[in-house]
Amino acid sequence: MCDYSPALKAFFFDSLSQSQMDNLTIMSEKRIMVINGPNLNLLGFREPGLYGSQTLDEINADLTQKATQWGLGLEFVQSNCEGKIIESLHRVRTEFAGAILNAGGYTHTSVAIRDAILAIEKPVIEVHLTNPAARDSFRRHSLLAGAAVGSIAGLGAASYELALYWFSLKA
Repeated sequence: MCDYSPALKAFFFDSLSQSQMDNLTIMSEKRIMVINGPNLNLLGFREPGLYGSQTLDEINADLTQKATQWGLGLEFVQSNCEGKIIESLHRVRTEFAGAILNAGGYTHTSVAIRDAILAIEKPVIEVHLTNPAARDSFRRHSLLAGAAVGSIAGLGAASYELALYWFSLKA
């Protein structure tokens, strides 16, 4: 388990709105949905020099182990379809404390996913394995970042773990 500094903990804690804080405190069980978008089912095979050799199943297994240590429940969704991602976010509104979202290419194109994040009034952390700001110019702008409580990028699979750790601080 990683040991994060008090400054990092304060940064994450201070980023929630009052509405999001209220939603977190009324959840009886701390369940987080991890949503992965297009092509992430190909992790480990697709451009391993860029995305690494770890598969999505391996990342999910590592997250499950951390979640157990931190007293969190997880549900995983992977879809190459924008509508399924939106439907999953809608479920977060009533069934989960929040979500970790790697929307893949939809990060840069989907107003509909952004609107779903805003509509559910639950904390969503945007994650990316790579650093979009250091890649192609069309990847440098996230339509989702302004709707999410935070974004973690460029740290490989640790991006997911840091997002999960943030949720553990709210338990």
